Amino acid sequence: MTQELTSPTPTTARRTPEPGRAAGWWRDAVIYQVYVRSFADSDGDGIGDLRGARERLPYLAELGVDAVWLTPFYASPQADGGYDVADYRTVDPLFGELRDAEELIRAAHGLGLRVIVDIVPNHTSDRHPWFQDPGLARQRYVFRPGKGAHGELPPNDWESVFGGPAWTRTDRGDWYLHLFAPEQPDLDWDNPDVHEEFAAILRFWLDLGVDGFRVDVAHGMVKAAGLPDIGHGEQAKLIGNQVLPFFDQDGVHAIHRTWRRLLDSYSAVPGQGTPPAERIGVAEAWAPSPERLALYVRPDELHQAFNFQFLTADWQAGALRTVIDASLAATASVGAPTTWVLSNHDVVRHRTRLGGGLPRARAATLLMLALPGSAYVYQGEELGLPEVTDLPDEVRQDPAFFRGRPAAGGQDGFRDGCRVPIPWTGDEPSYGFGPGGSWLPQPADWGGLSVAAQHGDPSSTLEFYRAALGLRRQLPGLGDGELSWRPAPEEVLAFARPGVLCTVNTLGRPVELPLPGRPLLASAPVTVRDGAAVLPGDSCVWWAL
Repeated sequence: MTQELTSPTPTTARRTPEPGRAAGWWRDAVIYQVYVRSFADSDGDGIGDLRGARERLPYLAELGVDAVWLTPFYASPQADGGYDVADYRTVDPLFGELRDAEELIRAAHGLGLRVIVDIVPNHTSDRHPWFQDPGLARQRYVFRPGKGAHGELPPNDWESVFGGPAWTRTDRGDWYLHLFAPEQPDLDWDNPDVHEEFAAILRFWLDLGVDGFRVDVAHGMVKAAGLPDIGHGEQAKLIGNQVLPFFDQDGVHAIHRTWRRLLDSYSAVPGQGTPPAERIGVAEAWAPSPERLALYVRPDELHQAFNFQFLTADWQAGALRTVIDASLAATASVGAPTTWVLSNHDVVRHRTRLGGGLPRARAATLLMLALPGSAYVYQGEELGLPEVTDLPDEVRQDPAFFRGRPAAGGQDGFRDGCRVPIPWTGDEPSYGFGPGGSWLPQPADWGGLSVAAQHGDPSSTLEFYRAALGLRRQLPGLGDGELSWRPAPEEVLAFARPGVLCTVNTLGRPVELPLPGRPLLASAPVTVRDGAAVLPGDSCVWWAL
């Protein structure tokens, strides 16, 4: 017989921690990333906003996630999609007003969802009041005299992640550092004023009820003493494992320890509509190894760090097992959970990046959700959206495009392709994204991938995600905890969690194995016959033990 994937009714009940398991809602949370510009537009200007996001929160609650991470919505010239912040305490008019942020936080808490917001501490916008004041700028940003007879050469050989030199010369003749776009000058964290300002910014948003912060470029605030040359031609990558004098310096950990103490001081205070709970920090840290990454989540530092080693792993059983083992071992050494992520706003959507199309993407998702720790879901991946690779040059807005630098993660077409607004319905303007158009054009066939088209269809990717997240809540073993590997055929992974076995066939063809148990959920239909199970190519199955 053929065992179709099961679709348990999604439930909003939160998991009860197992006896002896470390406390902390974040240790096994599923966190949904909202790229605000592309999620939902309430006013018809073609750009997503906070009100639109608030109106769609019930969808996320029904999907079964635990928290929402919002990309920057602060006042910004939008030179890098809002990651160039001019005022950290003000909502940009593109996205609404401060009261819209407050109402979103309250609405999320009323639905049992926590809210994480971005904080961008490595750099500001060049329109920030500090940078606009020449005296303050040279105290609070990284300025250096140039080399050469007349200072006409950059201070060192560093290059921007977005391409080209990491230095721009001013009309005064000195140079300022920008590891990203020239409109994003790097702050000088040797200045105590910078520390004090960001502590005040964190308090501002904590007082409004946010449950945590995703720390952008958490590994970048401190540079090696003397700003030494790199001495080779390899340019810094957006997501990579390079050892660089401006990333992953030991000094960043003192900053994170200070922030952890601040977060802990709020964790005993009830939030708006939520019981007392930990307020968390999540590091976007690109470290050269799992062991270096684990330093960011020591008990007195941040709570989570993105696991980019998993995101960039090849779809091959040995490579996946190596990354999983190394990640779990590194975080276990400091008592922290591991995070797992397959897509975000900086990389090619995993349906396209992994190859193999939608079947492989669904299998990778089910694998991710079975691993111990916390998982991140990027908006639209629950719809099975592919990367948009054919955007016209004239509509692109990624600064890497204009500086001639492809982004990391195998991106073909730069980062705009993963930021195209998502489809909600199949027969409304911009597929229900908003009453007007969309800031990036959506493919003509996205109506069939919309929320409305997939809702209630048991074979759809949306209902598959709902089923997986529903089971993850119902089964205590699918969360933070132990994993043990089981014997499996070549290119098949098999591991046990409490009460659940997960099998993953990374081959493009079926594989037969002894029937492991009762199938709970499969990314593709599984054939069960004569005490054996036939796993389809590029598939993942959860079995009840």
